[in-house]
Amino acid sequence: MTQDTLGFIHHFEPGADAARPLLLLHGTGGNELDLLPLGRIVAPGAALLSPRGAVSENGMPRFFRRLAEGVFDEADLRRRTADLAGFVAAARERYGIGAPLALGFSNGANIAASLLMLRPEALAGAVLIRPMVPFAESPAADLAGKPVLILSGAMDPIVPVENASRLADQLAAAGAAVEHRILPSGHGLSQADINLAIDWTRGRALPSAA
Repeated sequence: MTQDTLGFIHHFEPGADAARPLLLLHGTGGNELDLLPLGRIVAPGAALLSPRGAVSENGMPRFFRRLAEGVFDEADLRRRTADLAGFVAAARERYGIGAPLALGFSNGANIAASLLMLRPEALAGAVLIRPMVPFAESPAADLAGKPVLILSGAMDPIVPVENASRLADQLAAAGAAVEHRILPSGHGLSQADINLAIDWTRGRALPSAA
């Protein structure tokens, strides 16, 4: 079902495993339907919660504003992160689901990283595909062993591997259990990304939340 409620246009797909849902966060120009097939593959049976980014950049949905490619409007990012955390809390109550594992690509991965740093209670963990460091100064956070998989492309023209490695270090310093894999690919999603996300997600029994 796709609804324009709870502050975001979103799609919710019930699953047999409501305690361990996925929060699907699309890239620039995507929408609430883009990552549903990926979510079904990565976590069969999981409930899927997929919002559409509320910011428009030349008609393309995004989750927060940027000033230029790779240059984020950090004030807007903080505000939109709070909005997304509020949406997740409201969706959990409405749909009866646990704290989700975020599965984000590009812009979606970046706001997922911001959620981990600013509102860690909103997520059980995250799969971040082609993310970059969201803040010039890393916020203090207590991630207390939250599992995080970062998938980078060695030939990514948008996100240098060094940047993604710095994000991995920041999350690990905050206590997250981080695995960073660098693939021989560019910025786009590859089959190797999908396979790694499947293996990593299935190898973890994510804690359900009350």
